[in-house]
Amino acid sequence: MKILIIGGTRFVGRHFAELALGQGHELTLFNRGKSNPGFFDNVEHFTGSRNTDLSSLPIKNRQWDCVLDTCGYLPRVVRMSAEHLKNSVKKYVFVSTVSVYADFSKPGINEDSDLSRTDDPACETVTNENYGPLKVLCEKAVTDIYRNNALIVRPGLIVGPHDPTDRFTYWPVRIKNGGEVMAPAPPNAPTQFIDGRDLAILMLSIMAKNGSGTYNATGPERTLTRGEFLSACSGATGNRAKFTWVSEKFLDENKCDLPGSMPESWYGIDQIDCRRGIKQGLRFRPLAETIRDTLAWHAARPADYALKVGPKPETEAELLKMWYGTKKE
Repeated sequence: MKILIIGGTRFVGRHFAELALGQGHELTLFNRGKSNPGFFDNVEHFTGSRNTDLSSLPIKNRQWDCVLDTCGYLPRVVRMSAEHLKNSVKKYVFVSTVSVYADFSKPGINEDSDLSRTDDPACETVTNENYGPLKVLCEKAVTDIYRNNALIVRPGLIVGPHDPTDRFTYWPVRIKNGGEVMAPAPPNAPTQFIDGRDLAILMLSIMAKNGSGTYNATGPERTLTRGEFLSACSGATGNRAKFTWVSEKFLDENKCDLPGSMPESWYGIDQIDCRRGIKQGLRFRPLAETIRDTLAWHAARPADYALKVGPKPETEAELLKMWYGTKKE
């Protein structure tokens, strides 16, 4: 296949490009050239901003089988991209999110569940509150223009090597460092995520079959709890950490950003129904592999790199003291 990637050098786009090249597909990358500019120097590469309607991309007399949009957040911009490419690209593949759904209070959300809405669809600033609703409108922009040739993939938390958010990375790194580890209670709460490489495999598999439609993409296939996940981190790092499970209320009162912490009314976001994607080839590599590969990648970062999320060691120690204090009251 001939594939155009909007992005292609960061995280999911990078994993997809490496996979597609390994399978012999022909790639064209379009991005700003700011992230990993030296990557894929043997691939056709155009530099520019999608905000200018991809005007710097020479598309006259060009045809691609698919475009993969890895970085669409604003409906206006996504619509411009889809309209500009509609005569040059047969299929539009859009990376969305499970955050598009309206109600996370119950498990089993599937692709036909109700979607969220925003009162300000023209907003150009993405926040935690409007991220999902704006992605809904981005999806609509793609399907309005490409109709049956639109492929929408809704991943959950994307994890693994090259994840710029550190929301998953925090846990293997923290547990490897040892000591008493503060964890968000309860340990039997559900958790879901998908390795970015597994997401790439799913998308390329559906594209190769000329598939379309909408697919949730998160996992694993069975229910995974927070306790099981953190125990897997202990096993993969060889460090049998001591976990102290603190309440959501305590974390909220102390303004502690502990990855994975969320109110029970949101547990449905970690119990998404992905059976439709599994039928199309969604598979999940062993969790221990993702943990080990994430640690190996993190080890290659600068020695003074500070994780973007989670408490500093001294803050965690102080919070643990406070937690034990509440238990004595």
